[in-house]
Amino acid sequence: MTCSRCEGSGFLNLDQVPDEILKQYDESGSFDIILSWIAQNADHDVQVCDCCGDGTDWYGLPGEHYSGGDDRRSNGPYAYNGGLPECS
Repeated sequence: MTCSRCEGSGFLNLDQVPDEILKQYDESGSFDIILSWIAQNADHDVQVCDCCGDGTDWYGLPGEHYSGGDDRRSNGPYAYNGGLPECS
């Protein structure tokens, strides 16, 4: 299921990323471009989505909710919320 918090991008606050970096990201499809920019710049609030990830890395696919099977309700990243992601 696509994460609605980050609109499927896997990142929060992408509007703070410079246009030239977003263009490189769009052309390559590599999340590493944004992750590298985040690591090299401090004056922003861009981060890995804290719904489909933990703010640093994703639970599975970027922009998609974790769906790790039967364990997701009791052991998964959304166990605190009955197995449901925040944005659903």
